[in-house]
Amino acid sequence: MENFKGQPRLPKFAVPKRYDLQLKPDLSACKFAGSVSIDVDIVAETRFIVLNAAELSINPGSVSFSPRNSSKVFDPKKVELVEEDEILVLDFAEALPLGLGVLAIGFEGILNDRMKGFYRSTYEHNGEKKNMAVTQFEPADARRSFPCWDEPSFKAKFKITLDVPSELVALSNMPVIEEKVNGPLKTVSYQESPIMSTYLVAYVVGLFDYVEDHTSDGIKVRVYCQVGKANQGEFALKVAVRTLELYKDYFAVPYPLPKLDMIAIPDFAAGAMENYGLVTYRETALLYDEQHSAAANKQRVATVVAHELAHQWFGNLVTMEWWTHLWLNEGFATWVSYLATDSIFPEWRIWTQFLDELTDGLRLDGLAESHPIEVEINHAAEIDEIFDAISYRKGASVIRMLQSYLGAECFQRSLASYIKKHAYSNAKTEDLWAALEEGSGEPVTKLMNTWTKQKGYPVVSVKFKDQKLEFEQSQFFSSGSLGDGQWIVPITFCCGSYDKKKSFLLQTKSENYDVKEFASDSNKSAWIKLNVDQTGFYRVKYDEELAARLRYAIENKYLTPTDRFGILDDSFALCMARQLPLTSLLTLMGAYREELDYTVLSNLISITYKVGRIAADARPELMDNINQFFINIFQYSAEKLGWDATQGESHLDSMLRGEILTALAMLGHKETLSEASRRFDAFLKDRNTPLLPPDTRKAAYVAVMQTVTSSNRAGFDSLLKVYRETDLSQEKIRILGSLPSCPDQGIISEVLKFSLSPEVRSQDAMYALAVSKEGREVAWTWFKVISLAQHEQNYC
Repeated sequence: MENFKGQPRLPKFAVPKRYDLQLKPDLSACKFAGSVSIDVDIVAETRFIVLNAAELSINPGSVSFSPRNSSKVFDPKKVELVEEDEILVLDFAEALPLGLGVLAIGFEGILNDRMKGFYRSTYEHNGEKKNMAVTQFEPADARRSFPCWDEPSFKAKFKITLDVPSELVALSNMPVIEEKVNGPLKTVSYQESPIMSTYLVAYVVGLFDYVEDHTSDGIKVRVYCQVGKANQGEFALKVAVRTLELYKDYFAVPYPLPKLDMIAIPDFAAGAMENYGLVTYRETALLYDEQHSAAANKQRVATVVAHELAHQWFGNLVTMEWWTHLWLNEGFATWVSYLATDSIFPEWRIWTQFLDELTDGLRLDGLAESHPIEVEINHAAEIDEIFDAISYRKGASVIRMLQSYLGAECFQRSLASYIKKHAYSNAKTEDLWAALEEGSGEPVTKLMNTWTKQKGYPVVSVKFKDQKLEFEQSQFFSSGSLGDGQWIVPITFCCGSYDKKKSFLLQTKSENYDVKEFASDSNKSAWIKLNVDQTGFYRVKYDEELAARLRYAIENKYLTPTDRFGILDDSFALCMARQLPLTSLLTLMGAYREELDYTVLSNLISITYKVGRIAADARPELMDNINQFFINIFQYSAEKLGWDATQGESHLDSMLRGEILTALAMLGHKETLSEASRRFDAFLKDRNTPLLPPDTRKAAYVAVMQTVTSSNRAGFDSLLKVYRETDLSQEKIRILGSLPSCPDQGIISEVLKFSLSPEVRSQDAMYALAVSKEGREVAWTWFKVISLAQHEQNYC
């Protein structure tokens, strides 16, 4: 028995084939009882069965193994739940016969409040607080609901039955086939599922409304939400129906299940979870209120729905063999969600906004403490650590880079082949590379191993000399340190025009490229831009002459928004790594005074905040001048957009208006603060006033908090009142994210305490940590105090 403890994975001498699971949740007592009969194939001689279980009470007398080809029943002589390894070891007196048998186990558990396993979420109905029962099993928490082989490679079929209060809705992965009411309880039986991994099993019990539609091939799609909010599910429903049809064509495989349910959960740790046929969401990621949700909320719903539905193929139908390949699930779903959103909403120019994903990946991967995309996972406790910007955003970015290198048509064709080959099975990263290599004839494995098996990425330095471009790659670290990594880098560049694009693979440390054809007398001062459209996962450092040409090109609007974004972001990163002086960055920022693109300006605003914080620490006496410099940069776009939307304006302008006005408020722009105060007062008198629509509310809230002090707290108290009166999660988060922008340390202390009060759901407390620069010390002291208190509580 000791041999099974401390092992990274379960032994493979017994393999599950089918689960018959029955559960009876008690929503009042917050506990559940259950039984499971598992069809198990004994494939090697053993007297042990080892599976996963955690935080369950196992009834030893209920445990038995019955071989299919024998009438004999095997009862274990010892049943041991090893909590530190989350395994259940069944020790039988004699070896179990090879072949199929049924393992029966009875158990009980707690509906916890930690948003994992089988847990409880709270909501209000007719003024009464109630519980719903919800599952969240990824990555390794199905074992908290029923004993199982809780690893993605142990795929099996599931037959689920729930005993629930008769007035409640009970959902699972598959459609209901029978519902028997017996007084206050009903027994709900579901159709047997196709084979799937345990982390994709789901069931939800509570009071819900829904809206419904069908795809053109008859798949029933529903959006469930709290009673009274059904209309808020209409937008997600439309997106889901269109996305399912788009993916059916893109992957060349139909959606595999007869129905798709999507449900909004009030207490939910992640943004959403792709459970097969029953996708669970945080309310902010699924519900959209036409009157009180902002354009950014609408876009968030669309991209999250597209991401989760991509998993129904890439993750659920074809599943990673082990968590080392998590990035295959998440990186791909992130990338393809942009593909789908761009197809449905081309006017959003979502691929330009993808650069935010790219930047997040570059930022984390520039740290010495980063990790490769593919990480060896040696224990279930390690899995949560890789649900980060490397798996999601770097993963998505290198897929985009590869698609750009291979070509969209070849990439799609090879992908469809990969999905057909591995459907209802498991796959590794190497399987995807093999399919793409076969379809393209390119050395995909050799190329991509340099990006997935080592951490970090290069900065490519480029100089123009003697009618040649000199390229040199070195590992980029945000600290400015030197690294020894080397990559196969897909280089693209343009000279003076997007009609003149060149590409090659940089496979060595340095290489020269002859550009005589570009360097005519009339073209000697033409701009040269590397990493065209930012499709590559690397940064670029230009020599002074090339950088000056690019500034001129930005000022004269010769470059695309994606390239304007990339030049700015690379310059900021190089400046922070002490490879460029701050004066160089500020000069470049001045070239964006007439910028109107949403994504470029959003990044410029983010950089402004970061530079401002650094400057405030280093030279506080210069802050008034620095803030005025930044205000001057944003003045043009602010005057163009104003506070009020125009008839038929674009989705992107709606999002930009709020961000620009919020930035001006944070910079202390007097006119913005004054106008925000006027509009906020009107909003307090009438929550439906056209003077403060959802897109500009965050700006007004932030502006109000800039003038709040411990002795003048009217604005703070008013925002708390709005928070308490709204039942819209998006509005609550808008307010929570605005409160900590206050410069008053006493108010910051109150905001932090409020974030841990019962009025704030635990998943939302993090929004209150985005404190002003004046509040950093208060927040740090507070954080240390609560961390120490939590530590002492854990060891009492």
